[in-house]
Amino acid sequence: MGILSKFLGDPNERELKKIQPLVDEINKLEPKFESFSDEQLKEKSQELKKKAQKSLDDILPEAFALVREAAKRTLGQRHFDAQLVGGIVLHQGKIAEMKTGEGKTLAATTAVYLNALAGQGAHVITVNDYLSRRDTNWMGPVYHLLGLSCSCLNHEKAYLFESENLKEVTRREAYQADITYGTNNEFGFDYLRDNMAPNLETMVQRDPNFAIVDEVDSILIDEARTPLIISMPDADSTKLYEQFCQITPQLKENTDYNLDEKAQAVTLTEEGVNKVEKILGLDNIYEQGGIRYVHHLEQALRAQVMFKRDKNYVVKDGQVIIVDEFTGRLMPGRRYSDGLHQALEAKEKVNVQQESRTLASITFQNYFRMYQKLSGMTGTAITSAEEFHEVYKLEVVIIPTNKPMARKDLPDSVYKTEKGKFMAIAREVGERHQKGQPVLIGTVSIEKNELLSAYLKKAGVPHQILNAKNHEQEAKIIAQAGQKEAVTVATNMAGRGVDIVLGEGTVELGGLYVIGTERHEARRIDDQLRGRSGRQGDPGLSQFFVCLEDDLMRIFGGDRVKSMMEMLKVPEDQPIENKMVSKAIESAQGKIEGYHFDTRKHVLEYDDVMNRQRETIYKKRKNILVKDDLKKETLEMIREEIERFVQFHSQENINYKEIAEIAKSIFPVSQDEPLEKTLENLETSEKISEHLIKIAEEDYQKKEEEVEEKNMRQIEKYVLLRSMDTLWMDHLDNMDHLRDSVRLRAYGQKDPLVEYKNEGIKMFRKLLESIQATVVNTIYKITLAPVSPAEVLTKAGQSKVGRNSPCPCGSGKKFKKCCMNK
Repeated sequence: MGILSKFLGDPNERELKKIQPLVDEINKLEPKFESFSDEQLKEKSQELKKKAQKSLDDILPEAFALVREAAKRTLGQRHFDAQLVGGIVLHQGKIAEMKTGEGKTLAATTAVYLNALAGQGAHVITVNDYLSRRDTNWMGPVYHLLGLSCSCLNHEKAYLFESENLKEVTRREAYQADITYGTNNEFGFDYLRDNMAPNLETMVQRDPNFAIVDEVDSILIDEARTPLIISMPDADSTKLYEQFCQITPQLKENTDYNLDEKAQAVTLTEEGVNKVEKILGLDNIYEQGGIRYVHHLEQALRAQVMFKRDKNYVVKDGQVIIVDEFTGRLMPGRRYSDGLHQALEAKEKVNVQQESRTLASITFQNYFRMYQKLSGMTGTAITSAEEFHEVYKLEVVIIPTNKPMARKDLPDSVYKTEKGKFMAIAREVGERHQKGQPVLIGTVSIEKNELLSAYLKKAGVPHQILNAKNHEQEAKIIAQAGQKEAVTVATNMAGRGVDIVLGEGTVELGGLYVIGTERHEARRIDDQLRGRSGRQGDPGLSQFFVCLEDDLMRIFGGDRVKSMMEMLKVPEDQPIENKMVSKAIESAQGKIEGYHFDTRKHVLEYDDVMNRQRETIYKKRKNILVKDDLKKETLEMIREEIERFVQFHSQENINYKEIAEIAKSIFPVSQDEPLEKTLENLETSEKISEHLIKIAEEDYQKKEEEVEEKNMRQIEKYVLLRSMDTLWMDHLDNMDHLRDSVRLRAYGQKDPLVEYKNEGIKMFRKLLESIQATVVNTIYKITLAPVSPAEVLTKAGQSKVGRNSPCPCGSGKKFKKCCMNK
């Protein structure tokens, strides 16, 4: 205990003392609620729902007492005081460290119920689909009795609890329930999919309100190294680049496109668009091909007219290699972004590399930090308390066990070689099995599982082997691991969250004996394995068998341990008694935990840059979906775009010719005298902008009358959404490329993260400009939304079309390869 703790007392004890009066209040209410009928409990629950709108803390004792009573009636289980303490800690938005077997699932029901009363939804995050289904089925009756709905999300399926059964429902219905169980992946991917949704009806989630993360260390720390990514291989784009690179040489500058060398931009004119449509056999490229077609076409045009072979790039060994514009050096491995590199490959007739588009991504850290209130529970959190506080602002409170711990944790048994270690484990397990004592052996991988299984077979020890593949099946097997004579070999994650109950007669034999076959990189994982034994005051035993060839010792143990291996003369299956080895293990674990913490922090620092951008785009996107009328926003974009390009070409002298060409490429200009001449008479850039804005607004009004107002509103929404989505995907790729490239700047004494932030801000500004430019360049050229295949069939008077008949939409393709499945 530190000096401060001696004077101020243990901070954990202080927390628990603050909570005790609440537990006393809950206990006082028990006799009162015991006398209530089921109907009165439900009525009381409805009464608390109204009060929940003002303050949850004020109704906590009554809410917790209600849940305890409902659990007694539906499950035959009564919350211990320790479980109430755990529930209060969860409600406070903290992490409850509760040892294995202390009933975390039941403890969570109190905080879940209380926070669900406010009507904004409460989420319980589990480590696998099986546990989310199990916990919904198990705890569903408690919530049901109190008048709250409970659902669960599984991969591609969702269920609602309805009096003892799970009924399949839509994902949106599952999220509308008061309480929703599901895995971190399901919640995270649904969030990303919602932010790619074409309309409000296809969005499923509500705003993130309250979440309890079960096995919080596993989800918020171990899995936080890998971000969630939705991506797809983009095979179509390869064909498009090849197709467009044959078309672009046929286009002429100032007739079909406008080249703005100063702004490094190239824009198709109306004549150019018409020419491309004629070549492709399309009526309207913006409708039939979408913004993606136009984007690919423009990149092919840029590759054709702006990028010169042996100046901007070279072709070597069948590859397009960028030439650094400052040094003139080749930059193999680097690629132009936005699909420009693929366009150059198509132009030079080398192999066009298939793009893999990142559609959306987020880290678990940034997803879970969106919740209004976040809490978690696990048997092992205190060793990662610093990371929980720094990343999630979560405090850890250690909940005392309901009964004193009776498990014995033996010191590590250390061996020289892996072979010797496994021989010793097989011998030890054989002896315990003969006596009837159940043994659970934890390994770090499937490969080690199978290796140990071979040693046990050789020693004639019957055993079950689990590899964390079939969660449901394994949960059933691991629950039986405490039965007499049972020997279970499992990877460390197999059956996590499942209680092991001791069988008859095993208490006298010493309870469950847990063996770890090597130390894990994180102490928490070792503690979780130990925690499988000695639940609820049961006797138990745990020991780790380690060797000097284990990865932890080999990679992180240091030279002293390696040299010691050569000096030791003991037989390989005899344990080494050496304190230095135990200290080396602890030191190695500390080093690795620190290293992984830094790695996750590093991932998060980079994602924080992306996260601010993601939040901005997703907010803008949602505003587009919510609004039915986007005319004001679209006209504002048109005004800003006109002012931007006029200002850009008026910096020294006004370039009337360039301004006129850009304006004509955006909207139709029908005037008596050439536009350039008209602009020359206006003298200032402000007057030029005003004049062009006036023409643009008049043309917009004409277009609205031409396509009808309601259709124009649809066009605006479509163009804004598609422009944003297409360019945001490109931006995600660009940011990935940027991240790779800034790493090299460390060699030039520059901080890669600072460089990433600075350039990322510039790229994001450019993205917002590109979205605006794309909307403005598209909105005048698109007419009506494409006709659906069903409408095409109706108009063609064909009720049924044969699979191999020509498609009635007029594409020239067979029906089966065109509109049949649309």
